[in-house]
Amino acid sequence: MPEFAEIVRGRRSVRKYEDKEIPEDVLDQVLESIRWSPSWSNTQCWEVIVVKDPAVKEKLQATLPEKGNPARSAMVAAPVVLALCGRLKISGFDKKEKERVSTKFGDWFMFDLGIAAQTLCLIAHSLGLGTVMVGLFDHDQGKAILGVPEGYELVAYIPMGYPAKKNEAPRRREKKEYVHLNRF
Repeated sequence: MPEFAEIVRGRRSVRKYEDKEIPEDVLDQVLESIRWSPSWSNTQCWEVIVVKDPAVKEKLQATLPEKGNPARSAMVAAPVVLALCGRLKISGFDKKEKERVSTKFGDWFMFDLGIAAQTLCLIAHSLGLGTVMVGLFDHDQGKAILGVPEGYELVAYIPMGYPAKKNEAPRRREKKEYVHLNRF
């Protein structure tokens, strides 16, 4: 397995996939990685829907705008689409006064799901898989298609499969462009 820093540097958004199924043991490793992601007060507010059915993937693809989303074709080309959902009102909330938000930013579920998504994308990459995070879609329509219940939000689709080609890294900002010492 490559060194962790190499995994981080080598991960890319993949939108074209080989016509090859993901073995169950490999998929299980990706899903197991989410379990170990950190979350606010260990609330583990994530839920993942594994979508393999081509008809369901087509319905999910229809929730993306026809223009402006380069991941549209990935929704049906990938052998698996992971739909990442978050349980509301537990992450970032006071444990005793359950309705009282503990942070300036309110419900912390998006932060926790971001960590879980990054974890699964890095593990997937380490296993030779490619992923792309999809956030531009009709979330309410996606929730209805997937049967996501009240009290949960559908946050992202993550198509996943074996990359059809290797993507080069896009330009990255230099550290001096975003690191500040003691003050902004």
